[in-house]
Amino acid sequence: MTIKVIIVDDQAMVRAGFAALLAAQPDIDVVGDAPDGRQGVEVSRRTHPDVVLMDVRMPEMDGLEAARRLLDPPIGVTHRPKVLMLTTFDVDDYVYEALRAGASGFLLKDAPPADLISAVRVVAAGEALLAPSVTRRLIADFAKQRPAPRKNPALPLGGLTPRETEVLGLIARGLSNQEIAGSLILAEQTVKTHIGRVLAKLGLRDRAQAVIYAYESGLVSPGER
Repeated sequence: MTIKVIIVDDQAMVRAGFAALLAAQPDIDVVGDAPDGRQGVEVSRRTHPDVVLMDVRMPEMDGLEAARRLLDPPIGVTHRPKVLMLTTFDVDDYVYEALRAGASGFLLKDAPPADLISAVRVVAAGEALLAPSVTRRLIADFAKQRPAPRKNPALPLGGLTPRETEVLGLIARGLSNQEIAGSLILAEQTVKTHIGRVLAKLGLRDRAQAVIYAYESGLVSPGER
């Protein structure tokens, strides 16, 4: 199945370079591009891409607001693409807010070409591009910039089993599936099953949203290990 992609970035050379790289892949089709978030939303609504590569900082409308509009569309709009944020910064507040809005992860603009191609495929497959090392940096940034969140009763965890709650907490602390399996003495496939149930029960799209949910529910606090 071909993955349809649009590229939203205010730098024409970046758009052209990414488009050439992705279009050369047999399973990726670049169906449009835009120089700012507002036009990016319009192009997405018209072309229905599977993945939107979205720059964080742009004129007219930044990537954060554009991601919100794509992932929480008005009544009557049913298409919700996966959104992969592009940034020149390792972790910044815009990226955190984009993950809260439902973006599937982020990628540095200077990442190797192979990483960009892999990122598009990973996100298109419904996975979050949030490697454990990135999760840890995100958590460190969260801890520095925000007080520990109070438990939010609007974000219930009661539907999770004790084991599922434990797995969610370990995801939020940046552990990989393999590390979670080792910590809980479980098979890695069992961990994947638990994660799938956590996402389904909490109505979350992917691992990125699970991390945000765990912090905002008060299940874990910044600085915990």
